[in-house]
Amino acid sequence: MSDINTLQSSLRDLAERVARLEAAQSLPPEPALVGGDEASDTFWALNGLRERLTQHPTTAHGEVMVVGSLTLPTGEPVAWQESVGTAGTLEVDWSERAATLAALGHPVRLEILRHLLTGVRSTADLAELDALGTTGQLHHHLRALVAAGWARQTGRGLYEVPAARIVPLLALIMAADR
Repeated sequence: MSDINTLQSSLRDLAERVARLEAAQSLPPEPALVGGDEASDTFWALNGLRERLTQHPTTAHGEVMVVGSLTLPTGEPVAWQESVGTAGTLEVDWSERAATLAALGHPVRLEILRHLLTGVRSTADLAELDALGTTGQLHHHLRALVAAGWARQTGRGLYEVPAARIVPLLALIMAADR
């Protein structure tokens, strides 16, 4: 029985040491994981980011990452990632980002982006879709999306979502669904 007590005491001590180390590194605490291997598979990206943070002490305040790999309905592969250290992020003025986010705040613009990602790239084809309004409205929305960087013109009457915007756009859509 004393062997079990010794083992339990050692596990408690180890858990306390890990908690102190995490707090000293200013890392967020490990989320509660349920299950064994399945849990580590669920948080594989988070675990990789935590490992990265322990190897790079300059990002001790944390880091946010957006990453994705997919194939669009057009067959085009997209793989992209970006990360940014969070030191100072809460102290800077976010208002300059409002226009970029506001461009996504109209349902027609979101539909335009969805159609661009599915391969409908010409204004002629987009204009045939009733949900996108008149040709004048369509051009108004396309100008707003281009100005904000969510779309770009690739030729006369042709548009696409820039590769570096596809994964962040899908991440925003996913976050809005939560």
